[in-house]
Amino acid sequence: MVTAIIGTIASISTPACQQFSQRARFSEAILAATPCKNAVEVAAFRGAVYNVWEFNSGQHGIPTWQWPGFGGPYDNKFVGVFNGMVFVMWWFDGSPLQGTTYILRAQNHEPPIQWEQDGSCFTQGFC
Repeated sequence: MVTAIIGTIASISTPACQQFSQRARFSEAILAATPCKNAVEVAAFRGAVYNVWEFNSGQHGIPTWQWPGFGGPYDNKFVGVFNGMVFVMWWFDGSPLQGTTYILRAQNHEPPIQWEQDGSCFTQGFC
């Protein structure tokens, strides 16, 4: 009887634990968006842009696109800014997170920047 109870508890808690573990791991991708988000806000503060579509990687002090596979904090994430959207995608590494996206959309080009969050991480429960 005790074995059956322990087995039932284990079968219920294992998927929840795995989901929690993947969600914690995906927090790396959300944090990877921070340098790009901050750079967009600095560019807006400087008055360097005249519309949201001017926020792009490699321009106005915004970091260039970061590709995975080179080690460091972006080893399994693709990160960059295009037309005011900070885009992060978990690279295709065979994990349950592969292909999961996190997107921040700048809603205006003047400070303070308002951000809208989007991405498949919300529907998959990783955000």
